[in-house]
Amino acid sequence: MKLTLHHINLSTEKVGEMDRFYREVLMLEEADDDLPALRGDKDVYDGDVAFLGDGHMHLHVARKDVDAGFRTGHIVNPVAHGHVAYRTDDIEAFKAHLEAKGIAYSDWGTSAVAGWHQVYFYDPDGNVIEVHQAVR
Repeated sequence: MKLTLHHINLSTEKVGEMDRFYREVLMLEEADDDLPALRGDKDVYDGDVAFLGDGHMHLHVARKDVDAGFRTGHIVNPVAHGHVAYRTDDIEAFKAHLEAKGIAYSDWGTSAVAGWHQVYFYDPDGNVIEVHQAVR
C-alpha cells in the first residue's frame, strides 16, 4: 500500500477570487491531468471547484458546504474547512490499516467523485485528511 500526496483542498465562499489569486500570485495553472469528475449531485456536493496545479500537485479550491456531511450521513465533511489528500494504490488495505489503528473514518465511496473511492478521517488536531484510490 503506497501513499503519495495528491492535492490540498481549500474550502471558500470566494472560488473565483481564490482561483484568480492562486493563478496570478502563485502562478498556478488550470490542472489538465487527473481531474476528478464531480458528480454535481445536489444531495452530495454540487459546488463550484477550481482545479489548479503546478505540474506536480493539485490545489482544489472548492465552494464551502458545511451541510455536506449532514446531507450524506457522513461524520467527516471534507468541504467544510478543506483537507489534505493522499492517493493510495489499495484503498481496502488502507481502510484495514485505519481500523487496525482504531481510527474512525467516513467512507464516501465514489458518491462525490466518479472514479475516486474516497475516505476521510481526522488527525489528532481535527484536520481532515482524505485518502483516495482511482478506480476508473
